Amino acid sequence: MWKHWIMRLTLAGVQAVMGAWLATGGWLSAIGAEKPNIVFIMADDLGWADVGFHAGSAATPHLDQLAAQNLELQQHYVAPVCSPTRTGLLTGRCWSRFDVTKPVNVRALPWDTLTLPRALKQAGYTTCLTGKWHLGSLTHQGPNHFGFDHAFGSLAGGVSPWNHRYKKGPFTHTWHRNEQLLDQTGHVTDLITNEAIQWLESRDASPFFLYVPFTAVHLPLKEPAEWLAKVPNSIQGDVARHYAASVMHLDDSVGKILSTLQRLGRRDNTLIVYTSDNGGSTAENNDLSYPDDNCPNGKLPGNNRPWRGQKGQLYEGGTRVPTIVAWPGHVRPGQVDSPVQIIDWFPTFAALAGFKPSTDPNWDGIDLTELLTAHTPPATRPLYAVAPQWQARSVRMGDWKLIVGGSKTSNNNELYNLASDPQESNNLAEAEPDRLQALLKVMADISRADKDSVVVE
Repeated sequence: MWKHWIMRLTLAGVQAVMGAWLATGGWLSAIGAEKPNIVFIMADDLGWADVGFHAGSAATPHLDQLAAQNLELQQHYVAPVCSPTRTGLLTGRCWSRFDVTKPVNVRALPWDTLTLPRALKQAGYTTCLTGKWHLGSLTHQGPNHFGFDHAFGSLAGGVSPWNHRYKKGPFTHTWHRNEQLLDQTGHVTDLITNEAIQWLESRDASPFFLYVPFTAVHLPLKEPAEWLAKVPNSIQGDVARHYAASVMHLDDSVGKILSTLQRLGRRDNTLIVYTSDNGGSTAENNDLSYPDDNCPNGKLPGNNRPWRGQKGQLYEGGTRVPTIVAWPGHVRPGQVDSPVQIIDWFPTFAALAGFKPSTDPNWDGIDLTELLTAHTPPATRPLYAVAPQWQARSVRMGDWKLIVGGSKTSNNNELYNLASDPQESNNLAEAEPDRLQALLKVMADISRADKDSVVVE
């Protein structure tokens, strides 16, 4: 097959292919080489413009440098809230396939789900999660039961920063290490970071997958005095200053993980992805549903400019998040505008690790290898998303994006051309009836695989 394909190329075509291969560090040189380590870092509720490299007001020098020297995915999409994004990452499938459309404390996935860490373990990787799980908030539903060798952090959602409690009720005691509930002192960002570093330091030469879903900058926020002191004086208001301090604290933690990889001699063969689980939020910081941690009162200043919308919505501000990919000598630096989605990482990592599923995993995502290494855009395909509690659905096809609001059968349609209107300000549903009908059909076809009933015990 390869010989036949090469014979059909002109000499100029062969030279062009070889030139592109060499310019990108030679993807084929990785075949048969040592498998890459994978570190996936996920912020919580971090808005598009909360980072310095998108003109944010808080300093993020480590992330700025990472973005400048590596690859930024300018159109990386996630779910509009946390548990769905985590479902998409760990299964390679749309979160609606499991009826996970909102934050969940019940078990989100069937016990036998092929998850990313399970696949990587079959490929010889050791696996670790340090941070927020939120796909089953009881100890017997945690990460250790879905492929992680080591797990630490919050079984439930974003916890209060000092007492590490999640809301009031049956899941408030959620801080754990390998299914054992813990009481620890210290700030949540530091605890997650330190666990990740300690785990990295304990590794042998075998490949590893480290998943670090931070709780920063999720409410409620209350930062250490040392970080508040570093916030620029131009940022005023208690919550705004704690928010900026949280962003800076998170950036510093990313820097510590990167420097640990460098110190251990693992950086060059480690693929690093940094992203957020959804867009920024403007919710009330001192949420009274949480146990008292004496957090400041006021709304969060999550910044998604220039995009419309925020966390919980299918507009760009809720689903388009800052994303960086680094792997020296393999991932080509620069910026790419090709639309990609959180569901694409499982197929990509599986390909890099040499994992070959024995049965069809029914991935909705695709392998991004060529995009990462050569900036070759994938074929145009629909990107499908579902909002919390099925309040809306969207599908993007090329430059066009359809949002169907309300219930599953609602006819409240919004159609946008993101090439000419990335702020989604001009609804073209009436002006483009043929395109509207075509995208409605695409959405209907995709949604047939969605699951209607929540997985419960």
